[in-house]
This record gives sequence, structure tokens and C-alpha cells, in this order.
Amino acid sequence: MDDTTVALPVSRQAWSPPGRLNGLPPYPLADVPDIKARLLAEGRTVIDLGVGDPGLPVPDAAVETLREAVGNPALSKYGFQRGLPEYREAIARWLGRRFGADVDPDLEVLPVIGSKEAIALTAFAVLDPGDSVLVPDPGYAPYFGGPYFAGADVIRFELRAEEGYLIPPDAIRRARGRLRLVYINYPNNPTSAVAEISYLQEVVEACRERGAVLLFDNAYSEITFDGFRAPGLLEIEGAREVGIEFHSMSKTYNMTGWRLGWATGDRRLIGALRRVKTFFDTGAFMAVQAAGAAVLEDPDEYIRWNLDHLGRRRDAAVAAFQAAGLDVTAPRGTLYLWFAVPGEEKAEDFCRRLLIDSGVVLLPGSAMGPGGEGFVRASLAIHEDRWEEAGRRIQEAL
Repeated sequence: MDDTTVALPVSRQAWSPPGRLNGLPPYPLADVPDIKARLLAEGRTVIDLGVGDPGLPVPDAAVETLREAVGNPALSKYGFQRGLPEYREAIARWLGRRFGADVDPDLEVLPVIGSKEAIALTAFAVLDPGDSVLVPDPGYAPYFGGPYFAGADVIRFELRAEEGYLIPPDAIRRARGRLRLVYINYPNNPTSAVAEISYLQEVVEACRERGAVLLFDNAYSEITFDGFRAPGLLEIEGAREVGIEFHSMSKTYNMTGWRLGWATGDRRLIGALRRVKTFFDTGAFMAVQAAGAAVLEDPDEYIRWNLDHLGRRRDAAVAAFQAAGLDVTAPRGTLYLWFAVPGEEKAEDFCRRLLIDSGVVLLPGSAMGPGGEGFVRASLAIHEDRWEEAGRRIQEAL
């Protein structure tokens, strides 16, 4: 180094997380993996009812089509946002059969890498910083996360049993600020509540009055029981003008790890979301989209088979939990039982104690927002033959 060179000081300050992360809720039961590992090391078995993944076989058409498609070099290229035309066209036909809707597969359908990421990214397509967003509490994490990172004013609406776990349309009309986005989800995760089409019609009208976009997460539309048939936005006249609806291959077809779904709705909203996603991803693997298309062309037999299995699990779970002394009712939709914590414990403390004492994993309602405090979610994640054992363990722990 000669005399004219100036040595710049080297910063030795360690990196620290940005302040924005401090606004995220803490991860509940972060010690569950360690507790499970300890129990297994002790020779005990663990019954995991915490994750919404039934573990049932995927449709044969998906496996067979993927096996062939993965060897097609054309399907290994970037799919980008428009994705595989055959998948978009199959989605449009499915929506027509299911909801009686005429959907343009080019302009009103967007393939997504599972609905989770696209639900969050919708906030960036719709909102300016400072806009208000109404989200259910408890609710799926992307409902909060997307708007939060987009700089919005997130309004949590506590879902209450006495209101059927619905967000009243008047809550939309009274929401503070410049309301631009409303998230709803029925059949509902985690409460298992369902909504009639008359309710959706009122919500659509309230959003229209406020000039807000309605995001309808309809991931559980095909998981319903006792004759209930879940409605969709596309069945409501004029709803497409204010709404965007999401569906997922994960829940209907047990393809959780395949990461495939779609958004449908107003072409302006679909176009805006497509534009945002261009900066975040290059589309789902097109061989997986080919598999999704094959499944959607003939879905009814598989859906009936799936509901038969889940229905037996539901009935066994309700009977076992009621025998254990828990206040559980049979849900009309979703993969979950939702019930109050017995006694005065916080939900997280109850679930941790139950795991240690019984080896049963449950999800505290507070994991999905402060409005879930005092409640617990159990997933229909095990075969019907194991629910009696799960109930017995819980009863002994209580």
C-alpha cells in the first residue's frame, strides 16, 4: 500500500434483525420438536394432531401423469405466471362444473405455488402503505403477514362462537381507515365454521360499499360433511368485480407437498397479482401443473373417496374426545376439531402439558392469533382406528 492509499475502517458490528420482524407474533410451542424427540428417545410414541395434513394417498392420475411429465424437457422450462395452458383450462372447466361459472382461463385464472404465498402477495397487488385490511382472528398466518409486510394497517376481527365465527358485514362497513382488502375463509381454519351463500352475498355488498377487495380463501370447499355444500364467490352475481378466490390442490386432493393451487376472479386483480408474482417467483413446476390438470378433469370419484375417509376420522375423533370429557361438536367442514381449553390454563400451556403427559400434539388456538386464546385445534391427521387411543391418553392426562 503506497502513501496515497487510505485504509477504510471495517465495521465489526454484527448483523441484527430489522425492526419489522419484531412486529411478528412469536412462534408458539417452539420447543415441540425437542419435546417430541425426548419422548421418542424414551421409547414413547407420539400422536401428532397439530398439522393439517391427513397423509392420505394422492389421486392415481396425479402420480401417473407426473411420472410421464417429468421426463418431458418442455415441462422442465420456466412456467412463469401463465403456466401450463392445459392446467388453466382444466381449472376453468372445474370451476364451471362446480360453481356454474364461465371463467376465462387466460385472464381470470392464475396458477400459484400453493395458495399460501399468493394469498400473502395479494396484499402487495392491492394495497398502498397505510391502507386498512380486515383479517379474521384467529386466522391463517398469511392473512396477517402479507398486509403487515406491505405496510398496511391490519385490523384483527375476533371470531366469536356466538356469531358463528363469521365476520359480520357491518364490521366491514365500520372498519377504520381506508379499507382496501378483506380476508375471509369458509369452511374456516381453524374454527371449522361454514358460511351460507347468503352470508357471502352480504359480505360482497359490504365490500362493494367500502371499495374494498374481498379475498376469499376457499381451500376447504370440497371438504364438507352432512350434506353441506360450500359456496363460492363465482356463484354470486357481481362478486367477481370485487373479489378474488383461492383454491388449493393441497387439501382437496391431499397434495400438500406438491405446492399447487390457483387464484380466480376479476381480471384486473388477477393481472395485478400476476405482475407482483413476476418479481417473486417463476411459476410452479409445469410437470406438477400437468398432474394437477389430470386430476381436475375427473375429480368426483376421488373427492367422494376422500370424504368417506375423513368422515370416518371425524366421527371417531368426536366420539373419542367427548369420551375424554372435552366439549367437542362434529364440524361440517375442514380437517379440524375446534374446542375450548378445559380449565383455566392458557392454550399454549395446556398443549405443552398434554404433549409431555400424553404424547399427543395439539395446536393452541393462540398460534393463529390472539383471538384463538382459550381454544385448541386438532387435525384429522390419523386413521380412525387410532382416535380411541388418542382420546384415552388425553383423558388420563386430564
